[in-house]
Amino acid sequence: MLINDLKLKVLNGGYISRDEATEMIYSDLDELRIAANEIRDYYCKNQFDICSIINGKSGKCSEDCKYCAQSVHHSCKVEEYPLLDADVILKNAKYNEDSGVLRYSIVTSGRSLSDEEIEKVCSIYKVLAKSSKISLCASHGLLSYEQLLQLKEAGVVRYHNNLETSRRFFPNVCTTHTYDDKIATIKNAQRAGLSVCSGGIFGLGENMEDRIDMALELRELGIRSVPINILNPIQGTPFGKNHILTVAEAQRVAAIYRFILPDASLRLAGGRGLMADKGRSLLLSGANATISGDMLTTAGISIEQDLEMVNSLGFEVVKVG
Repeated sequence: MLINDLKLKVLNGGYISRDEATEMIYSDLDELRIAANEIRDYYCKNQFDICSIINGKSGKCSEDCKYCAQSVHHSCKVEEYPLLDADVILKNAKYNEDSGVLRYSIVTSGRSLSDEEIEKVCSIYKVLAKSSKISLCASHGLLSYEQLLQLKEAGVVRYHNNLETSRRFFPNVCTTHTYDDKIATIKNAQRAGLSVCSGGIFGLGENMEDRIDMALELRELGIRSVPINILNPIQGTPFGKNHILTVAEAQRVAAIYRFILPDASLRLAGGRGLMADKGRSLLLSGANATISGDMLTTAGISIEQDLEMVNSLGFEVVKVG
């Protein structure tokens, strides 16, 4: 009875409280997934958003995020290079656009970008904005308000900055920047006129209450695009021996997030390649978007595979938000 009551509350425009969300941790999973999919259908119809990224600058990151192979604090073999040349990025963007991707983001390692790097990357975004119809996103760390304004003026429409986990658990993940640093960046991006994409990684060692708290924080921030990453433990990182989320855990996360964030694009991202069905069951648990192609230092799911899966489930690929 609980799930049906909460579903009706959401369908009538109500918001799920922390206590109510916590009760869903122990509810019947099949019932929860069906209800989450009904909420998705009510608020988002069959619309499906698809994006891709390019690792525009790799390695030598000063931050100590315990899941990341690019950190100088960890002993991982990862390709290292400065900001890619414009022609490499433009060619990759064109390929993704022609393949059916709606959004494209340059992602760079490091705490932030220097003013010189911002100038270079903005020049690339300007060319992309003029030469293609693909929607431009950016992920460049903890930028200042002025730098975020430069991105906006260069044609970027969305900024990505993951919270990663709950405020409580975040110090167990990273010590070189804070949760408030991330929130400040998100608010500065919004103030600069950018929409924001923000979510997290599941399997860092957090519990379900942490996952719920992050969803509530995202709702408070007004986030409409929420990446759901499943930790792919990388040897050489402090989290390299973490257990991989079970399919049932991932399904419950997606479903509860749909209850808390009923009209958001819940975006399957890194780690779903670890699942036998590549995330198909999560798309039947309330999720309705993907990051397709390779991630930063791990393999992803090809655009062709994702489009085949999306079409088989009756979704329509359209730009959302």
